[in-house]
Amino acid sequence: MTMSTPGGRRKPPTIHDVAREAGVSRGTVSRVLNGGHYVSPSAQEAVNAAIRKTGYVVNRHARSLITGRSDSVGFLLTEPQERFFEDPNFNVLLSNCTQALAAHDIPLLLMLAGTEDERRRITRYITAGHVDGVLLVSSHSGDRVAEELRAAGVPLVQCGKPMGLRSKVSYVAADDRDGARDMVRHLLSLGRRRIGVVSGPLDTPGGVDRLAGYKEILTEAGVGIDERLIVDGDYSRASGEAGAERLLAQAPDLDAMFVASDLMAQGALAALKRAGRRVPEDVSVGGFDDSAAALEATPALTTVRQPYDRISTEMVRVLLAQIGGEDPAAVILPTELVKRDST
Repeated sequence: MTMSTPGGRRKPPTIHDVAREAGVSRGTVSRVLNGGHYVSPSAQEAVNAAIRKTGYVVNRHARSLITGRSDSVGFLLTEPQERFFEDPNFNVLLSNCTQALAAHDIPLLLMLAGTEDERRRITRYITAGHVDGVLLVSSHSGDRVAEELRAAGVPLVQCGKPMGLRSKVSYVAADDRDGARDMVRHLLSLGRRRIGVVSGPLDTPGGVDRLAGYKEILTEAGVGIDERLIVDGDYSRASGEAGAERLLAQAPDLDAMFVASDLMAQGALAALKRAGRRVPEDVSVGGFDDSAAALEATPALTTVRQPYDRISTEMVRVLLAQIGGEDPAAVILPTELVKRDST
């Protein structure tokens, strides 16, 4: 349904047109558009049918003036821009979160803040009310973005457990420690005893928990912890390659590697090949994430699968609930060991 103006142009349908078509009041239509509170199922069905028939589209700017909301959500990555393009996990999370929010007709704004100046600018933008909430996808200890957003009352959900925050922050995380335990337990079951590790960055929750899981299983198995078998990386391919080289120099008798991301494991495989070590005959290699990098690797990586689809869905669910007034919440999801050719 459209109206014609004196000049012959078609006028878009209004909320009044929807109300007339549905046979309800304008206030009922408004309540349906703002969440359906205090609206009977029959009235809501009638309004939704009228919206479809008239082709009515919400004027987001006008609604934001009334509700005080932007009707948008920020996807904030506090990493250098090149990491967004290198690491496939970020793209998967962005795509899944975008789809989950689309079901609620809410757009997602990508925000990259890898430097202190960028973080200050983005924090000012967010706290000025340009988004209703934030999905924080990467956070390091000492990074004050999450703390500042919480202090400003901005609804926030973090991917991964918070580190060093004084206030309560909602988060959704895979069980990194248990996933690492499963991987090291698997390597031990193959008869491997000199198991090196390239951990993630130790100022991140995943880096800390995956290293802790590695140590716990070796201790439980009576193998003990050899510090020469432990190096750290930053989740990049280059750091995995450099980490594997350090391990080979420090412990040339190693017979397995647990590399705390698939992208780093790709780099480790390159270093092993250059050193003349066969995988898995001489050295078994396990990764973490079950990202595209695991299947692209040669040989295909045994890895720990993070349930990115569920992580994304839960992050959106928890954030929308918080925007709606609910308290912060924490969700930890199980991982799964995926065996392939590298072990």
